[in-house]
Amino acid sequence: MGQQPLTLRQAIDLATGQNQEAAIAKASEQEAEAEAAIARTRTLPQLSSTEDISRGDDPVYAFGTHLRQQQFTQDDFALNNLNRPRPIGNFATRFSGSWIAFDSFKTQKEIRRADLIKQATHSLARAVDQQIVLRVVEAYQSILYAQREIDVAQHEQETVAALEGSVEEHVKAGLAVEADLMSARVNVASRKQELIVAQGSLEEAWADLRDAVGVPDLKKSELRPIEPHTFPEQTLEQEVAAALSKRADLMSLEQAQAAQQSAVSAAKSDFGPRVSAYGNWEQDRTTFAGSGGNNWLAGVQISVDILPMAKRAQLAKEKSAQRQIDAQQKLLDQHIRLQVNRAHIHRETAELSVQTARAPMDEAAESLRILENRYSAGLATMTDLLRAEDAVRHSQSSYWHAVYDNVMAYAELLYATGMLTPDAAEELQ
Repeated sequence: MGQQPLTLRQAIDLATGQNQEAAIAKASEQEAEAEAAIARTRTLPQLSSTEDISRGDDPVYAFGTHLRQQQFTQDDFALNNLNRPRPIGNFATRFSGSWIAFDSFKTQKEIRRADLIKQATHSLARAVDQQIVLRVVEAYQSILYAQREIDVAQHEQETVAALEGSVEEHVKAGLAVEADLMSARVNVASRKQELIVAQGSLEEAWADLRDAVGVPDLKKSELRPIEPHTFPEQTLEQEVAAALSKRADLMSLEQAQAAQQSAVSAAKSDFGPRVSAYGNWEQDRTTFAGSGGNNWLAGVQISVDILPMAKRAQLAKEKSAQRQIDAQQKLLDQHIRLQVNRAHIHRETAELSVQTARAPMDEAAESLRILENRYSAGLATMTDLLRAEDAVRHSQSSYWHAVYDNVMAYAELLYATGMLTPDAAEELQ
């Protein structure tokens, strides 16, 4: 616990660097970038080289090999040599190339689709980052609230211990009955139980923070407390408009939607004609380093699929996927509007709760002080005293819950509107 206080920004920076969800999103980005690069290679000529070594006495193979090696002689026309040739070896070096000159713009549309998918994965990675930031903020807030609850429980434990001592003196002096002392002791036990629960909540909150930042062995340290804040206000309409323009997950889905439209267009283009060029150069030799003959062949091919049953099925599949993603986009739009609405209401009520929770805390403390004096004078009952002490505990817990809930409500609003970046999260502290 002697370490420097861990700030919220430091915890967020740890998470963006260590959290495995962020690593998965980054890998998906890199995969999409590779797919986009692969799509572009389809516009380039394809060139390959092969080295073939063969030997045999197949009549057709032997006849053709002699020709390709340009070593054909008059003796090779002898019937015995044609029917039963001697084994012959061949070292063949080949260079082959092909190029799709025109495919009804299918390749260009597939490139556009790959680029849009790359953009969609980038936007999705940003959405994952914002989810991680929200989880870190929530875990950080939980630790702070649990620490406050422990402080309240420890203070109340001291208070009820002092009450128990005071009641015990009153009983000995004959100014109070034994039942008052028993009630005081029950109250002490209850406060001990509350402290144990608060300490357990703190351990759970630290476990959540370790999971959120992706560092299982993150050491405990004092966190810098978050004080009551008054955050900027906007109208619900402004917040909804901001969400629809800034939410990274919605942007990702819209880009995926455009990518799927390109996929449908590419599937339609697949029905069109295809023009490709090809070429081949070959050298054949009797030995690896020897001389021999060479030949080449080049041509242009035009092809049209006359019975494109598979292409029709592929087009139907792409159209179904487009209808699905269109429905997902509308559903997410509705979900975002609802999420912003709820976050807006939560922020308003949380801020009001902070404003109304401070006064009862001060009043409850003053009420307890007065009742302690009245009890000492025999003018109040033990029940009144315990009720006042419980009011103090409840008001303190409610106040700090309101303080941290106010911060969390604003964080949720920033997330709902797509603006919960690491820089924006610093405003919470």
